[in-house]
Parts: sequence; structure tokens; C-alpha cells
Amino acid sequence: MKVLAIIPAYNEEACLEKTVEALRATCPDVDYVIVNDGSSDRTAEIIYDRGFNGINLPVNTGLTSGFKAGMKYAQRNGYDAAVQYDADGQHLPSFIPTMAESLEREGADIVIASRVLSGEKVGGLRGVGSKIISLLIRMTAHTTITDPTSGMRMYSSRMIDRFATSFDCAPEPDTIALAARKGFKVIEVPAQMQERQGGESYLNMGNAIGYMARTCLSIIMSCVLR
Repeated sequence: MKVLAIIPAYNEEACLEKTVEALRATCPDVDYVIVNDGSSDRTAEIIYDRGFNGINLPVNTGLTSGFKAGMKYAQRNGYDAAVQYDADGQHLPSFIPTMAESLEREGADIVIASRVLSGEKVGGLRGVGSKIISLLIRMTAHTTITDPTSGMRMYSSRMIDRFATSFDCAPEPDTIALAARKGFKVIEVPAQMQERQGGESYLNMGNAIGYMARTCLSIIMSCVLR
């Protein structure tokens, strides 16, 4: 399979270089593209200086449009699968081959790297929100997703086309729920993740609550309207 790792990056100067080097060392057969989402730090400079493969967006547009830019790149270059891969070093590249093998073997459209299946506990507010989202997905899409907030997801060529051409797809749990309800095959594989390796997450307490609320509402409204 021809696999592309899409690495959205916004102000990730603290860990981008190590993240890309770890990916290249562990998965030399996996291509990658960094989508620099209008960063105000040295992210663009690091991409240029190190000769990394990257796309520079002129302004900050947010994760969804940044990821969709990566999916357009994947579609135009004929990739069989694309994996969403965080620039902050949380995702471990050693799980990408397992995800690709499962995608191909199971004929899946989406493969989620699940911390829950590996025995890891997602605690705190994030854990509560994840359980609520998982319940909503089970109620609306009749599919059990143990780790819906996992950001490490692999998509088939069919999903690449959908992301590249549709205005209403986002790399978020509500799209996972909609895809499952529309007949796309969603599976999970056990995986582990580590803490952010540098910089600061935008998900503080307030943002986390808002994110969970919007996601839950989107899943419900999507079921009603779509």
C-alpha cells in the first residue's frame, strides 16, 4: 500500500523535527506531508531548513481545513491510505504498519488507533467526554468505538476522496459516526500513545468542554438531519 502520513502543524517548533525524524526512521516506506497551518513560530523555517516535505498555508485556518489540504495532496498523488499523525510527538509511528495491514486485510475505510483496547485508561474530563461520545456513536450508528477521541486515524482511498471533495468532513468523532452510519467500515486496533513532547496544547479546560459539547451536538444533529 502507498501510505501518506498527514502531519498538521500549528506552532510546533518544539517537537516537529523529532516527530518527523522518528516517523522517517521507523517507517521509511511511509511518505509524509507537513501542513503548516499559518504558524507564527519557527515551524515554516524548520520545514525549509531540514528539507521536509510540507505545505505552507498563509494563515491559520484550523485543523479541519489543514487536514483537508493534506487529503487533497493524498488524492492528487494517488495514495491508497492516509494516516492522521500529530506533530506534537504523541503518536507512535510503530503502529502505522499495523493500521495499514488491518485496513487492507479487513477492507476497512477507517482504522482508529485505540488506547482503550491496549488497556490504557483515558482519565479526567477527556475520559468522561470520550465515554459520552462513544455512547452517542453506539446509539446513532450502532457501532462500538472504544476510543473516539483518538487523533491517530487511517483512512482508505474512498475516505481520501470524500475528505478532498466534500465540504462537511472533519477529522473528528462526528465524521466517524456519520461514516459508520452511512455504511463505511470503521475498525480499531490496539495502540499506545505518549505525552506531548513539547509546546502547549490548545485544549485547556474551557476548550476541552466546548469541544466535547460541540462534538456531541454534531453527532445528534447529524443523525437528525443527515
